[in-house]
Amino acid sequence: MTDFDKTLTPGDVKNGQVNVVIEMPAGSIDKVEWHRQIAGFRLDRTNQTSFPVPVNYGFIPGTLNDDDDELDVLVISEKPIQTEVSLMAKIIGVMKFEDEGETDDKIITIQNDNASSGINSIADIPKTQIDRITHYFAHYKDYISPGCTKVLGWGDVDEAKKVINKSIWLWDEQINK
Repeated sequence: MTDFDKTLTPGDVKNGQVNVVIEMPAGSIDKVEWHRQIAGFRLDRTNQTSFPVPVNYGFIPGTLNDDDDELDVLVISEKPIQTEVSLMAKIIGVMKFEDEGETDDKIITIQNDNASSGINSIADIPKTQIDRITHYFAHYKDYISPGCTKVLGWGDVDEAKKVINKSIWLWDEQINK
């Protein structure tokens, strides 16, 4: 298995591109997570909700979020992308998110294959899709602890880049010393 944190960089953040590794394909109810300690994926749990993840869910290698995991990223694409696939994606914003009291922001991207689609920001995503993403993340842990997750709002590309750059800095300070 590939250790994505060693083989991939975070990407070209300045120019709006990040490397992404997919953990959960859109449509999945299995919460698969990357564990850098073993350089592998593990099934964390099967979500007991009646709805699957509405977008592809993964992480940006070489980053560290406030929750001590790699920075989460959502990839909007026309189809599910399988676990363990890496790709380059275009940054379009950030979902400000809190999980059990900890900051756990999600970078919003589109697959580069869709980069010519005219989607450049969160405002270009249909409201129904934003509503599905918001609902999923506000409720996907309700069977564990109702109300423990909160979508706090949405930020633009510049705010997303700030979150990513902070996460790269945290990685360099805490992991990549």
